[in-house]
Amino acid sequence: IPAVSSHLPAIREIYNHAIRTSAATFDLEERSLDDRAAWLADRSPAHPVLVAIDADDVVLGWASLSPYDRVRAAYARTVEDSVYVRSDCHGRQIGTLLMNALMQTARNLGHHAIIARITGGNAVSVRLHRRFGFVEVGTLRGVGWKFDQWHDVLLMQTVL
Repeated sequence: IPAVSSHLPAIREIYNHAIRTSAATFDLEERSLDDRAAWLADRSPAHPVLVAIDADDVVLGWASLSPYDRVRAAYARTVEDSVYVRSDCHGRQIGTLLMNALMQTARNLGHHAIIARITGGNAVSVRLHRRFGFVEVGTLRGVGWKFDQWHDVLLMQTVL
């Protein structure tokens, strides 16, 4: 479902957990609730944030479509995806649920291509994207410095 402001504390905690514990994001500083509120408010209808919730309206994960390039208009129908699942919900197919919704949303919005930037070694994310038709299109070597080491970024893409 589309994210609303009441989902922001959970979205923030899921993302901040990733910042603290993984190289899945290259953010180094945790995000505040005000930052996440501004981030959600700044989203256009073409670039939504979706959440997976349980029967009690608890957020289990979130996903988003973001502009691939905010400056050049020719990229307007190309988006980048993000998928984050609460750490205690890994292995429960939440990522698959979110990717299904994200792919359908991208099609409904008329997007043409989705790009995924995946930190090297993130086999779970690579498998998830492959299941949805993404193919590897390149690797950026040693572009992210986090946890005292350089990380590669695998580029994957699907055309809708």
